[in-house]
Amino acid sequence: MEFGLREFVELRKLIYAKSGIHLGDEKVYFLKRRVEKRMEKLGIEDPEEYLSYLRFFDRQGRELQELIEEVAVNETYFFREFPQLQAFAEHCLPDVLERKKKGLLNTRLRLLSAGCSTGEEAYTLAIILREMVEGVDSLLAKIVAVDIDRKALDRALLGIYDTRSIRDVPRVYLERYFDNLGNGTYRVKNTLRDLVTFKQVNLADRDEVLSLGISSFDFIFCRNVLIYFSDEIRRKVVENFYLMLQPGGYIFLGHSESLSRISTAFALRRMGGYLVYQKPENADASSPLREAGVQ
Repeated sequence: MEFGLREFVELRKLIYAKSGIHLGDEKVYFLKRRVEKRMEKLGIEDPEEYLSYLRFFDRQGRELQELIEEVAVNETYFFREFPQLQAFAEHCLPDVLERKKKGLLNTRLRLLSAGCSTGEEAYTLAIILREMVEGVDSLLAKIVAVDIDRKALDRALLGIYDTRSIRDVPRVYLERYFDNLGNGTYRVKNTLRDLVTFKQVNLADRDEVLSLGISSFDFIFCRNVLIYFSDEIRRKVVENFYLMLQPGGYIFLGHSESLSRISTAFALRRMGGYLVYQKPENADASSPLREAGVQ
């Protein structure tokens, strides 16, 4: 039996219910290829049999998780979308640090890398903190990096990358923060690892996300992740981010993503020629999203 529209629709429902990831109608072939890969692994030849396996025999959801991890694969590399990172390092970060000095925010700097994949973004942020914040250590700053993909997190914890991943890392940083293992592979040093904590979290699960902390983050990076979700899940994810940010905290999205049709709770600000979203400084940290106004 061939993989057809009915199988696509049923599998799409299962994936959405578990992860919040929405696959549009144009993703039939995309999903077909990933299902065939999983079927081959299990020795299953019929897509209908694979569906039955997920429904009746995958009681702990392990196979569905494997399929979700195939679907959620996202290319990433160090210093991706550099102009945005420059705006963060040269404008947003100094702004937050200045307010911390004045006692307006919690002393410890906290960043969230949401949908961190194999860790390149989180370690990039660690490099920036090491370069921009004098005397920074794990007591003064923490990067919490989360993803639904356990295999990706295992790779992030390993911290070993090939030349494709580190292609945009300046040579001075490569020498300062990486060990050259030979054969075109590099391992991040402990000076970066010490600033990062990796956790498996489903961004569509409100309890899991909010357990990371209410009004406790200064920056949230969620780049090229919201595009995987339905409009409903996007709104819920952004609402959770609003609650997690301290007043005046910043959220960074992918260059093709926007909050314009999701939320009006964040102020759109131009920082160093780059547009970023900020939670209003006068916002009640625990107020519902619907009560937040536009700055």
